[in-house]
Amino acid sequence: MTPGKALALLATAAALTLTATTASTAAPAHTAACTGYVGLTFDDGPSGTTTGLLDALRRNGLRATMFNQGQNAAARPALVRAQVAAGMWVANHSYTHPHLTRLNQTQIDSEISRTQQAVTSAAGGTPTPFRPPYGETNATVKSVAARHGLTEIIWDVDSQDWNGASTDAIVRSVARLTNGQIILMHDWPPNTLAAIPRIAQTLTSRGLCPGTISPRTGRAVAPS
Repeated sequence: MTPGKALALLATAAALTLTATTASTAAPAHTAACTGYVGLTFDDGPSGTTTGLLDALRRNGLRATMFNQGQNAAARPALVRAQVAAGMWVANHSYTHPHLTRLNQTQIDSEISRTQQAVTSAAGGTPTPFRPPYGETNATVKSVAARHGLTEIIWDVDSQDWNGASTDAIVRSVARLTNGQIILMHDWPPNTLAAIPRIAQTLTSRGLCPGTISPRTGRAVAPS
């Protein structure tokens, strides 16, 4: 080996060592920046707007729980797989989005079980969080959900995006979140999509990171 080649190899080794050292110290710094975790949740997908939402979440380093309607998952299984591929968690939001508290036990079971099947068949995994439409629940809804191994998840903060909330108002709603809390948003409002970059900035400025929802406590926790 010539002296020139030896020097080149030494330089390459030094560069690799520096890269490895930088990578090993960067991860703990990112973790240390998370002083708490919050649950970003989006209801009613997958839909024609899901791809744009997933792109925005991914670009801004956000993960979220997607409460999918079973009928939409059955109609758009590729989008369920896209949610999972983008790092999102997929959850159950009933099959047709009815007022479950007005249904009998058999009808409630059908709404929940068909959604579990639709998501699983789409290769979205088996959901463990369940959100009743409109946040309406009772003892029967809770017991049927529990029989399917589901944890009922409502929310702590309602972004009001379903009610025409502006992008500014949605961002202000996110700013109200504290550690462990969950916010309700939706898959389809354009103002929600526009708010995504500012949501990421707001969370970062407060030391909060997007978390998964614990099936044990129903609270947002660090992703495993």
